[in-house]
Amino acid sequence: MEQVARTLQAEHGDVSATLEAITAAAVHSVPGSDDCGITLVLDRRRVDSRAPTGALPREVDRLQERVGEGPCLDAVQTARTVRIDDISGEQRWPRFTGEAAALGVGSMLSFQLFVTGSGLGALNLYARAPHAFGEESESIGLVFASHASIALAGAQQEDRLRTAIASRDLIGQAKGILMERHRLTADQAFAVLVRASSHTNRKLADIAEELSTTGVLSAPVPAPPAPGGIGG
Repeated sequence: MEQVARTLQAEHGDVSATLEAITAAAVHSVPGSDDCGITLVLDRRRVDSRAPTGALPREVDRLQERVGEGPCLDAVQTARTVRIDDISGEQRWPRFTGEAAALGVGSMLSFQLFVTGSGLGALNLYARAPHAFGEESESIGLVFASHASIALAGAQQEDRLRTAIASRDLIGQAKGILMERHRLTADQAFAVLVRASSHTNRKLADIAEELSTTGVLSAPVPAPPAPGGIGG
């Protein structure tokens, strides 16, 4: 776990790199694992397969999204841990198990990974042989999933902060263009951007990026206002 922690720390702040570090380390850390992937469930319906170590995790996620059931979905929505010892005899997900076995799944182990707002996730371990995961695998997997949740949450937070800073910088650049081009104050330029965002039903940051990149605003700029107000 110390080595895993150092690996995740090296990728801290990059969500994609953190996810890849998590799945790669999980395969080496949890006994019996052949593959690993992270399942993100968006709005409790759409399944997004992230950082798979091979083709199998992505194929299983597609199957679960199509049939609407499976161990990863259960781990995300209702249980902390779901284990399948032998998929050929599994009865909990009748629409899932037959096709999963045909894909090459022998046994699985899924852990609820994180819950942030409307986004849910699970860390999923795959073995091609039945009975690959024992109590040791489950115990190590639980510790690892808890650690991975913290690392991922930190990376997501840093990613959100960087996005917010980038948006603020873009808005500042766009305001500067409008101030110079149309002789507006900072508040008036910001009001123009807000009005363009409202009229086009687009995010303010997207309007600012377009103006900063192309020099074109998606809505007309009002005439410079008379002193004491913003013109319309």
